[in-house]
Amino acid sequence: MAKRKPETTLLQIDDLEVLLTRKAIKNVHLRVKPPDGRVEVSAPWRTGERFVAAFVRERRSWIDAQRKAIAQSPRAEAAAATPEEVAAWKAVVAACVPPLIEAWEPIMGVMAGKIAYRNMTSRWGSCQPATGRICINVRLALYPPECLEYVVVHELCHLLERGHGPRFQSLMDRFMPDWRERRAKLR
Repeated sequence: MAKRKPETTLLQIDDLEVLLTRKAIKNVHLRVKPPDGRVEVSAPWRTGERFVAAFVRERRSWIDAQRKAIAQSPRAEAAAATPEEVAAWKAVVAACVPPLIEAWEPIMGVMAGKIAYRNMTSRWGSCQPATGRICINVRLALYPPECLEYVVVHELCHLLERGHGPRFQSLMDRFMPDWRERRAKLR
């Protein structure tokens, strides 16, 4: 039997636009998504729109709190940034990263290649293990310094292990035991 593809509908619930996706799941799930606070509901196939509307209304105060937090987050600030602001972030990050790399290379036994800085929307950094090239997101200037250090160590770890599997996580645990807490600040 062929699997049924999820169906998506846009609902207007009071003053909220809600993206409803019906699919093969057992429970109703509600999410408020950055960067704009979009409200999404996933529901089982037979869930009616009246039930979804009641579900959303019942959780309206939580939705409003999530949207407020998103609007006040560095992510929202970054989305509305001017070219001058982005240039200022780049200057800050470019001043901080080389000393971090110099400090961590001997500890980790690695050697980074070229370092680049970009205003990226979907990742904090990237690494090309073959060349050692590391790219760091300039938006990290909006976050606490320990987040930038976490991203630097994360990318340097990729010089030792390409993926994010158990070996990579073990390396991160060894070099930066609190890396999970640092990463959580970026979410």
